Amino acid sequence: MQTQEVVSHLTELRKRLIWAIVFFVLSLCFGLYMSPDILLFIKSQPAAADIVWNVFSLTDGMFIYMKCAFLVALILSLPFALYQIWAFVRPGLSEEEARSTIWFVPLSFFLFLCGVAFSYFVAFPMMVSFLSKVNQSIGAVETYGIDRYFSFMFNVIFPLTVAFEMPAVVLFLTKIGVLNPAQLKKVRKYVYLGLAIVGSMISPPDFFSHLSVLIPLILLFEISIILSSWYLRKTVQSSPAES
Repeated sequence: MQTQEVVSHLTELRKRLIWAIVFFVLSLCFGLYMSPDILLFIKSQPAAADIVWNVFSLTDGMFIYMKCAFLVALILSLPFALYQIWAFVRPGLSEEEARSTIWFVPLSFFLFLCGVAFSYFVAFPMMVSFLSKVNQSIGAVETYGIDRYFSFMFNVIFPLTVAFEMPAVVLFLTKIGVLNPAQLKKVRKYVYLGLAIVGSMISPPDFFSHLSVLIPLILLFEISIILSSWYLRKTVQSSPAES
């Protein structure tokens, strides 16, 4: 009987993985089609408009083309992949748990988009502007390889996008009993210090730029505490009614 259950779970997992891979491949095809327009849009933004993208090998342009398509596929397929994960664990959840956990799918995707938007339209242009001014102040000729430009862009965008997932992660950990608001408040000063270090690493070294990155990160942490407190209050209020 247990063997049959294991086989059933593995079959279901295989089906979910196949659906996720198929959707990702379709999204990748769409990304390949849209990549030229997306790259032109990126080139028209202030952070890249005055920068000449140079290629130093025949494959640089192709690699950036593929990276752009891959990023589009990731953004489009992420909510579908999250739903497939939820659908896989759904049979083991109660109706209440299923209703409450399904919200992690749109919440995680929304926070992901917010992280990408903030990091690209706010943090990244500040960093490019500052570094460009430093280069010009020493009389350097700015010659940027397109591969290095995009690598630097992803190094700025990726950590901030991950940080924007903080409320969803904290809410999930609160739900499974790993975290609670009291613990979060207890480590608040240490978290602030960590966020300040992260913010200083991915923003220009001036006070305004640090604040522009640090304040959203702190707000995300405080929102995480609020969500954690809300969930525990909701759980406490529903428990007497169920009993």
